[in-house]
Amino acid sequence: MHICVLGMGQMGRALAGRLLDGGHRVTVWNRTKGRVGELESAGAVEAATVADAVCGADTVLTMLADDIAVTSVAFGELRSAIAADTPYLDCSTVSPALGAALADAFGTRFLSLPIIGAPAAVASGNAILLAGGEAELIDRLTPLLGDLSGRIRRYDSAALALTAKVTTNFLLLSGVVALAEAFAVGRSGGLGDEQLRELLGEAPVVAPALANRFDAVLAASPQGWWTTVLGAKDAGLALDIAATAEVELPVAQVVRDRYDTAAGRDPGADISAVAALYRDRPDRRF
Repeated sequence: MHICVLGMGQMGRALAGRLLDGGHRVTVWNRTKGRVGELESAGAVEAATVADAVCGADTVLTMLADDIAVTSVAFGELRSAIAADTPYLDCSTVSPALGAALADAFGTRFLSLPIIGAPAAVASGNAILLAGGEAELIDRLTPLLGDLSGRIRRYDSAALALTAKVTTNFLLLSGVVALAEAFAVGRSGGLGDEQLRELLGEAPVVAPALANRFDAVLAASPQGWWTTVLGAKDAGLALDIAATAEVELPVAQVVRDRYDTAAGRDPGADISAVAALYRDRPDRRF
């Protein structure tokens, strides 16, 4: 198949690479050029515009940063250039409201496909795909989805798939903040980093996904793929979803504020860097 992938952040590049590995013909586009060297070497073609990218594609995927980016691309050049019968899959983490709006605009050919897993999980085929849309479309796309991952969860609508994605993201985001604060408690009482690693490194209270970031949080590492800016955005999405049901989330308020503050220091740092807020100034109060 000829697949178009719009958005060449780390997740978008991982998707494109996975599709190339599956034998597909892949055309890519990114607003900022110069991010697809390795993909081009593997056979991908970089298009200059969205319209050029989607021309002749059997399926179009977007993997973009937020509601603003998806709205700009999907309701702009993509909507006017995509063929009438071409499936459109949005893999971005955006609001359920935007997912519903995309479903209304693109009809039964639209599928919300947010992804649980890091770029490495996408590249290895071990990510979880949250497919929200018409069952007939999901059935039709099953061979393509299977090339991305064998782990697919179905939802009746785009909004439900996106709610599922935000739910899982929020749990990890809050866990990273809680782990950073647990380290702060231990250090405040005199425990060293090696003692904290021995105490909590394999403790059952640390969930597997959080354990994957254990050392990064311990070191407040800025290296990674899920930025503090996106962490703040996703915590905000959790608050927005709850607000529609008039549910208050006081913890989510704090979590979003923590990532907002971390993003103010280094917007490109990984979410693990939120732990630096608890290390740089021991006298700071939170």
